[in-house]
Amino acid sequence: MSTSLFGDHIKRLSASYDNALARKQKAGSNIDAILLHSGTEQMYFGDDRHIKFQAFGHFSHWLPVPRPDQFVLYRTGHKPVYLQVVPDDYWYEQTVDLNAGWVEQFEVVRLKQVAAVAAQLQGLKCAYLGENTSLANSWGIATGQCNPASLLAYLDFHRAVKSPYELEQLRAASKLALQGHAAARQCFLQGGSEYEIHMAFLTACNILEEESPYTNIVALDEKSAILHYQNKRRGTGSGTGSGSGKHSQVLLIDAGCRVNGYCSDITRTSVKTTTHPVFQSLVRGMDTLQQSLVKAVRPGLPYPKLQALALRGVVDLLVEHGICHGAGADLFEQGIGQWFMPHGVGHLLGIQVHDVGGHQVDENGAKLPPPANSPSLRNTRIMAEDMVFTVEPGLYFIPMILEAKRQSDQAALVNWHLVKELYSCGGIRIEDNVRIAGVGAENLTRQFEQQR
Repeated sequence: MSTSLFGDHIKRLSASYDNALARKQKAGSNIDAILLHSGTEQMYFGDDRHIKFQAFGHFSHWLPVPRPDQFVLYRTGHKPVYLQVVPDDYWYEQTVDLNAGWVEQFEVVRLKQVAAVAAQLQGLKCAYLGENTSLANSWGIATGQCNPASLLAYLDFHRAVKSPYELEQLRAASKLALQGHAAARQCFLQGGSEYEIHMAFLTACNILEEESPYTNIVALDEKSAILHYQNKRRGTGSGTGSGSGKHSQVLLIDAGCRVNGYCSDITRTSVKTTTHPVFQSLVRGMDTLQQSLVKAVRPGLPYPKLQALALRGVVDLLVEHGICHGAGADLFEQGIGQWFMPHGVGHLLGIQVHDVGGHQVDENGAKLPPPANSPSLRNTRIMAEDMVFTVEPGLYFIPMILEAKRQSDQAALVNWHLVKELYSCGGIRIEDNVRIAGVGAENLTRQFEQQR
């Protein structure tokens, strides 16, 4: 990690928070400080076991410390203060490992208990950002100053544009995840089960499952048509639906890594030489389509236009492969693409996998909803330099969707015999992480990917 880049990042973040406080004061607020809380550890209902903790995104924007009950206190004109709560505890490890380059950017105040934070707020008029508003109330922070909508809207909106430090972490997260993807593909080609492929990914990345930024999607064959497939079949059976991998023809793996709090989100679809030839060709076509979409990325392009380009590319592939009949333009206008790609082409990426502010029009919180024909699109922003998002077109054979269309007026547009053959193959998704550059795009993923 570059210490100088982190220092520049903190300066940039401080300027943003100065602006946020000035806006609040101009609007009549007397707020003069912002207290960010990483969050409070939770337990499973009726149990004494903790749920894996994930720090609040705006806290992580300052410090990559994934621990509960840590605080950053910010005031204009002052060095940010890291209120490091480290209780005396012999049940759990409490050591906080901090990079020296991080520490020098903060005034570090070490406390033994959360209650001691209150004394650090004396004389300040704080806004509180975090989940435990009752805790903030107990320290005299009014409910109206807990997660003020206008303040969060401003911070959410500006988090879409990344600093050079953040881009460094995102590149590293992509590079690390690709090690796992290469191992996963090799395991698939050798007949591995979903569980074995999943473990191959984790081992190659040297991470625990709980350290992943999201639950890995490792889907063989027909399961790859379940968009957020959550299981990891161990393949103890011998049938084609057992997830054994031995006879599987298709792998869709959607998996990423986290580096200093920043996420990668990468999807690859692999096939064997024995896979249905039409599906093999579709995978190659989707890879070409995905790369063409990345090339279309540029500053000033509304993200919904990328969604339209993706859907048009999908219908063209359907026509080219004899899955649908007619002209691509007509099928696009009739919404046939959504039958085969029911999700959005991507989302903002950063500290969170689905990063905040994707539908915001401005820093005041106004929103632009997704198009009516693509309600699942998570990003409607105008592309701007140093934004980072995913580009992930998909093409799936989902019985739940397609079988419901057999009796529709548009049913004659589909080659149902071929669709039925392809149900067992599931679906295709190709996903890279992309940064808007000055005149085009930087593919944060492909630049590290070796030839397959």
